Amino acid sequence: MKTITAANSVFALSITGLYASPQVLQGYATDDGFTTEAVENAEVVMGLDGHMSAGFIFNPIKQTITLMPDSASLDIFNNWSLAQLASREVLVANASISLPAIGKKYVMTRGFLTSHKPIPDVKKVLAAVQYQITWNTIVGASL
Repeated sequence: MKTITAANSVFALSITGLYASPQVLQGYATDDGFTTEAVENAEVVMGLDGHMSAGFIFNPIKQTITLMPDSASLDIFNNWSLAQLASREVLVANASISLPAIGKKYVMTRGFLTSHKPIPDVKKVLAAVQYQITWNTIVGASL
């Protein structure tokens, strides 16, 4: 019987010019390891006469990765950010996510680091840190 555990998921990220071989992310936050926003692929308009028309559109896909403040993977994102700052260019990433519990794999292409927190929030304990990558495509398939 299949389960829906996330404990055996694997997120591997490569960054052109920085990490040629995929780096496996580790140290996810408890309730928000990684999330993906809904994608709108249709533009819908309503005419004055009440007739609705629609057309397909492309949109980027935003994904948020949330890591614990002591995650070794913080260095991957920090190095990505610093390399972009030093070169004043963006570096392109590609990634894959494997979800063995449901027998799925997702391949992400042409991603850009579009948002990050450079330091954990300091509360009673250090808070998890979020990074946002905007992908050109995410394609899923069976393992």
